[in-house]
Amino acid sequence: EYILLVADVQELKAIPSGHAHGTIIEAHVMPGRGPVATVLVQSGTLQVGDSLVAGMAFGKVRAMTNENGERILKAPPSCPVEVSGLNSSPNAGDTAGVVRNEKEARALAEGRQLKSRNQRLDGTGKRMSLADLQRQNEEGPRKDLNLIIKGDVQGSIEAVISELNNLDRDKIEEEVVLNIKMSGVGNISETDVDLAVATDAIVIGFNVKADVAAQKAAERDGVDLRFYNIIYALTEDIEKAMKGRLTPIYEESYLGRAEVRQGFKTPKNITIAGSYVQDGKLVRGGEVRLLRGKELLYTGKIDTLKRIMDDVREVATGYECGATLSDYNGLYQPGDILECFEMKQVIRE
Repeated sequence: EYILLVADVQELKAIPSGHAHGTIIEAHVMPGRGPVATVLVQSGTLQVGDSLVAGMAFGKVRAMTNENGERILKAPPSCPVEVSGLNSSPNAGDTAGVVRNEKEARALAEGRQLKSRNQRLDGTGKRMSLADLQRQNEEGPRKDLNLIIKGDVQGSIEAVISELNNLDRDKIEEEVVLNIKMSGVGNISETDVDLAVATDAIVIGFNVKADVAAQKAAERDGVDLRFYNIIYALTEDIEKAMKGRLTPIYEESYLGRAEVRQGFKTPKNITIAGSYVQDGKLVRGGEVRLLRGKELLYTGKIDTLKRIMDDVREVATGYECGATLSDYNGLYQPGDILECFEMKQVIRE
């Protein structure tokens, strides 16, 4: 109401004559009609038959409908209309303008497409430089999660991308990079699957389905197709996938310790630690440290455990045993300590 009041007081007006200019509010693909865009006319008058350029899309206005679904032939300033006749779906926020003919519209749209492509390929895009590569190596390896997003309308796609960009990634953004390789309006096609194969991406469908050819191609090439109609379910799954690509964190879990009472050497030059378990247990295959006073002599795994003459999986507190360590043939001294532990993976929140 205040905007209307200011417009009335200041006599803000648009010029209804001349070629129409406006803004794309929404765009989607409608079965039987193809790409459909909602245009808010801001100056001039849009008419059926006009050659229209909207972002990188172009075409001749075949039909227009107003907010009531009624067919109209002209749309003056401040009039929102649904336009059909474009060759593809523009992005919400793109400017739309009428040009003299369809040839000019095509040339202008293709010029914008070429400019966009060149920006992706030259230094303004995501191209890797030697400095970037060196910095990335210094920071450690990073993993990419690549996505291709298809939605029913442009607004839905923008909402999905916005939510993905707003994920709380303080703990994961240093290691995992989310890349949206392509987004577009319409059902998932075989071309989308081919792009997913080339970019190692997951294909996300929001309020859309995959055509038969796309389903067969995805099954053949092992491409993951995911379908959603609720944004938070989509973002939760993506966040879980990103966390799943994090380098795992392990924590040491103490198992037990044993004191070496006597060292033995077999005819095959294998050294055996005759030990007494003081605390916890020794486990065959478990991680072990060999300590002599404060000196660490060896870190590795327990290869074999024997009780008397029998192979056992573990030896508990208060029992004697013979142990061999993987790739260790050094001598043991009475009083050496075998400290057994395991590394457990910690779930990263």
